[in-house]
Amino acid sequence: SGVAKAADHDFRHQLTPELEAMLDGDASLSAKWEALTPLARNEWICWTLFAKQEATREKRRERLHEEILEGKKRPCCWPGCPHRRESARKFVDA
Repeated sequence: SGVAKAADHDFRHQLTPELEAMLDGDASLSAKWEALTPLARNEWICWTLFAKQEATREKRRERLHEEILEGKKRPCCWPGCPHRRESARKFVDA
């Protein structure tokens, strides 16, 4: 599923097929994506994966596309990838 367990030594998420296709299909988006730090890219991937419903994940992918092209570095109002914090396990495993 691409989701790492909380406090894994390697909490980074793999690029999903949907995001990979989006990046492959838009050179401008791909260039801005590559300019982000690995941590920032991880935040975007996690934010899109963390939604429980596919409809929400789709909306988040659309926002990712728009907001990265606008120059945003991280998802708005996202506290960060919980998979890298042991204290967030209760939210991840719920």
